[in-house]
Amino acid sequence: MRYAITTTVDAPFDQTLAATHDALADRGFGVLTEIDPAATLKAKVGADIAPRVILGACRPQLAEQAVAVEASIGLLLPCNVVVRADGDDGRTIVEAVDPGMMVGVTGNEGLQAVAQEADTRLRAALEAIPTHIA
Repeated sequence: MRYAITTTVDAPFDQTLAATHDALADRGFGVLTEIDPAATLKAKVGADIAPRVILGACRPQLAEQAVAVEASIGLLLPCNVVVRADGDDGRTIVEAVDPGMMVGVTGNEGLQAVAQEADTRLRAALEAIPTHIA
C-alpha cells in the first residue's frame, strides 16, 4: 500500500521546513503540532538521527467532514507531514501521508471525497515548495 506523497528539495532543512509551513498554510492547512523526533530521541535514548520534524497538518473543514462519516477517524488525523534532512548533501525530503489511507484502513468509502480533497491540497503544497531555495 502506498502511504506517502514525497518531494525532495535541494535546500537545507531549516529553509525547507519554513517553506513547507508556508506551502501548507497557502493550501488551507494549519499546523496543530510540531514534533522533533531527533531532539526527543537524543534526550531520551541518546540516539543521533538526522534532523526531522513531524508537522500535524489539519484543514478543519475536512476534519469535520471526516468525523461526520467515521467517528473513529481521529486515530488517523491530522495529516502528518515529515520534513527530514537527507544525509549530508544539503537536500531535504518532505513527505506527507497519503490521505487515501483513511479509506483503505477504515474500509469506509464515505471518506473518499474527503481523502481526495486532502490529497489534492497536500500534493499542491508539496509541489509549491521550491526545489531550490536560495
